[in-house]
Formats: sequence, C-alpha cells, structure tokens
Amino acid sequence: MAGRITIDLAENRRRMLAGELYHAFVPDLSADRRRTKRALTAYSTAVTAGECSRRKLVELWAHLIRDETPLPPPATTDEEDAVLLENYPYVDGPIKMDYGFNVRLGSNVYVNSNSTWIDTCLIKVGSRTLIGPNCSFYSGTHPTDPSIRNGTRGPEGGKPITIGDDCWFGGNCVVLPGVTIGKGVTVGAGSVVTKDVPDYVVVVGNPAKIIKKVEVSQPELIDS
Repeated sequence: MAGRITIDLAENRRRMLAGELYHAFVPDLSADRRRTKRALTAYSTAVTAGECSRRKLVELWAHLIRDETPLPPPATTDEEDAVLLENYPYVDGPIKMDYGFNVRLGSNVYVNSNSTWIDTCLIKVGSRTLIGPNCSFYSGTHPTDPSIRNGTRGPEGGKPITIGDDCWFGGNCVVLPGVTIGKGVTVGAGSVVTKDVPDYVVVVGNPAKIIKKVEVSQPELIDS
C-alpha cells in the first residue's frame, strides 16, 4: 500500500485561504472545524433559548467568528445595552459553518434561521443586508475530475464571495464560489447566484438572471 502524502500544514492553510487546491482532512483544519462546531452549538443554543442578553449573543458571535475587537463598555441596563449594540449583526440559529473566521458581516446585518456558510475562503456581507431563512453561501469548490477529487483524500479549493451593502436575499437562496454581488441587490427566493451581479438590480431564478433595475427613491438615506 502506498504511504500517505506528507503535507506542510502551514503551506496547506495558506493555500486554502488563497483559494488554491489544499487538503481539508488534515489535523489542524479538522481541529478548527471541531472548535467551530462547539461554538456553533453554544451560539445556536443561546439563540433558541431566547434568554441571553443582546451583549451575550454578540459576544458568542464574536467568539464564533474569532473577532477579538473589544465591544463598547456595557450600558446601565440591558435595554440601553441592546440599543448600544443594535448595529452588530443579528443572526438567528441554527447555523452551519466550517470555520467561522472566514465570515465577515457588516453593520446592521440580519440573517434568518438555517443559514449555511462554507467558508473555505472569505465570505463578506455588506452593511444593512437582510438574508432570509435557509440561505447558503458556498465558497468551497472541488475538482470536477474524479481521479483528482478522490473523496476525502483528494484536494479541494475555493473562491471568495463578496456581497455589497443594502442587499436582500429571499428564502432558500444559494450563492456559489467566486461571486461578487453589488450594492442594493434583491435576490429572489429560491435563486442560485452563479455569476457576478451589478449594483441595484433584482435577480431571480436558477441560474439567477436580472429581471429589472432598482430605482433608489431616497439615495440620501443610504449610508456611504
């Protein structure tokens, strides 16, 4: 039997983050995914219970995505604290993620339940974006050649996903690797976004296609 391939773990991780072919089932990345599952369980449990303060949920989310940016000091009451933290993302559980550290949500983002984030590469979501239930964002890819793909022993890759400010995703949307979605885009329920989308349009379908432009009635209300 042929011996296992020796893999430089630091180089393998660099390749993953760069969107190059890498191996996922290696000790350090497997440990990362286990750690993320524990953090996801803690976060989803807290959301489902509905008994945590806004600050606790923000802290659990920061732990999940490994964001060490200090929070503002607590306000006098929970109600005042919730106002203080209102621009931090609101994310309903349950959630599925691989790593967490490759997901970045902008200010005042809302994500409904049952979202999936295959964050092999960076997934960025712009401010004030609303994401409906059962939406999935897949930055991971696999070779189409099955002899290279080779189950869990073969390499996989990835491409980043970038979503602009002020977007709205209906339920059950899917965004594929390497896609950039512009500002102010509406993605119709059930759509599969396979290629880049320009600013201020509505896209619908599988694959998603532009059906109309969005006329912004009060552009002065949109933050720059």
